[in-house]
Amino acid sequence: MGKDSLTNTNPVSPDTAESSFVLANFLIGLREGLEAALVVGILIAYVHKIGRTDVLKRIWLGVAIAVAISLGVGAILTFGAYGLSFSVQEIIGGSLSIVATGFVTWMIFWMLRTARGLSKELRSEVDAHLAGAGWGLVLVAFLAVGREGVETALFIWAAVQATGTQSYPALGAGLGILGALLLGYLIYRGVVRINLTKFFTYTGFFLIIVAAGVLAYGIHDLQEGGVLPGLNALAFDISAVIPPDSWYGTLLRGTLNFTPASTWLQVIAWLVYAVPVLTIFGLSVRRQRVGSAPVAPSVPVTEGAR
Repeated sequence: MGKDSLTNTNPVSPDTAESSFVLANFLIGLREGLEAALVVGILIAYVHKIGRTDVLKRIWLGVAIAVAISLGVGAILTFGAYGLSFSVQEIIGGSLSIVATGFVTWMIFWMLRTARGLSKELRSEVDAHLAGAGWGLVLVAFLAVGREGVETALFIWAAVQATGTQSYPALGAGLGILGALLLGYLIYRGVVRINLTKFFTYTGFFLIIVAAGVLAYGIHDLQEGGVLPGLNALAFDISAVIPPDSWYGTLLRGTLNFTPASTWLQVIAWLVYAVPVLTIFGLSVRRQRVGSAPVAPSVPVTEGAR
């Protein structure tokens, strides 16, 4: 949950480190990218259905602007802190890690709550912005895709900070996004049908655990920046059991942001976040299953992201 402060006494193979860093970020990119791909697919399918293909350019313009802004946010996060003092960089990094945790948590519960009615909601948005040339659809597409993009940029940046390497988290996220685009297209074309409810539920549980690690990392950054106390007050140090540079230590760090030496404040923050959020999410999933009629195990995007 914190940063490693030990020397490399048990080297891990580069392949293990690479795969662990890539895996978690691949799943993040896949989930967030698929959410955006489904939204775009629903918008395109609906305007085709109502015979307003003339507004497709507006939708793609909104998507392009959202992608450009997301890339810009990623660039600012990556290069904007250069030249600042160490403490200022840690304060900025810790604060943004906490913001990223909040964004991810909100999106997990938003998708759980609105997934079944997402298609209807988007169609209503389209209907409300179809007047005239349909320029309002630029805003609809921009907001729908932009929130996913900015959230992904923040979360991947937090993962880069936590792992100490830029290439492998970025590679994993990029592969996940490419996979999401391909999967979204196949769903749109009706070639592939998946149970989106289960997909977002399982990845939701995973992302909560990852977000808890990002939060703990952000707390440690704020401790190093002098904003929060307790930097040297370790709650545990199990590096003898889980060496930070072993293959399993690297796997835990790359997927869950876990390290074997954490401060008390990090552990408290992790527990205060993870336990109630996991509990609430699990109860929400159960309540939806009990209160909803059975649905088909797979639903094409043209029928809604259910």
